[in-house]
Amino acid sequence: MQGATHDTRAVARRPRDPATVAVPEPEAMDVPPTWRGLGLETMASLLVLSLRRLGPRGFEAWCQWPRHHPLNERATAVTHHPLIMVESVRQIAAALELHHLPRAVSALEPDSIRWGVTPQAQPYERGVATAVLARVAVGDVMLDAGRLAGYRVFADFLHSGLRFGSCTIRMAVRQGAATPGVHAGHGLLYPAAAAVGAAAEPDVMLGRAPRGRLVIAPKDPCHPVLTGGRSSRLTAAAVLEAGRQAALLTCGMTAAAVSGLSVDILGPVPYAGAFVDVTSQPLGRRFVVLTRGQAVAVGTVGLLRP
Repeated sequence: MQGATHDTRAVARRPRDPATVAVPEPEAMDVPPTWRGLGLETMASLLVLSLRRLGPRGFEAWCQWPRHHPLNERATAVTHHPLIMVESVRQIAAALELHHLPRAVSALEPDSIRWGVTPQAQPYERGVATAVLARVAVGDVMLDAGRLAGYRVFADFLHSGLRFGSCTIRMAVRQGAATPGVHAGHGLLYPAAAAVGAAAEPDVMLGRAPRGRLVIAPKDPCHPVLTGGRSSRLTAAAVLEAGRQAALLTCGMTAAAVSGLSVDILGPVPYAGAFVDVTSQPLGRRFVVLTRGQAVAVGTVGLLRP
């Protein structure tokens, strides 16, 4: 079994990297996050209910994950989709930037994500929502003339006092527009949602080109979580989901087999038209996202052994 994935590069860098500094401690009250303050489109998108400082680098956040989240299966009892944890950490990062970190040089966004769970410990939700506690640490803070240029957020998630997962996101300066992909949806064959571990057909992110290669081409161009139809490029979370779906499609396993995910964004990933190549590894799958022959993202999908 593969457990939570870890960002070994971050671990190696933290002790003596001269480019990073300790997280500053400006005077700030523990203000509850609001959906408008975090830049969300609706109140229903808010997953983080509170965030408070515990020390120089430590914070604690309470999150609420609705059972009927758009990415979750429509079932009596659900295991929450991986991107719900990822989005919770992204919202925590937005709250940190509002109240606890220096002003950024420009807009920051995730460019690296590590996610992992202990499958047996994951909460199953039968009611309205799951309350989870996130123990948060901030590291690798980078400043440019006193302004925030990048940092990492590390979060361990607990339910009923039991740790069940972790997620690390690196925030960096927002990238520019993406080069359009070659195949943007014409002549693609879409797999069934169940074949890629998606809850519904609009959640499918991939199609097969005429020669059989996998292409990122979101089936719903206005998906409320994965695309939103607002940009020419995909977010790191959407690329991570495309990689997860590609791995499940090529290995024939179900979503419950996924125990770890990672993605690193190397360049802007177009909204549609990038190829995804998947190769087998001893503990899962590795995926590479390519645009016009250039790798724009790489990642891994950890899988439980059959």
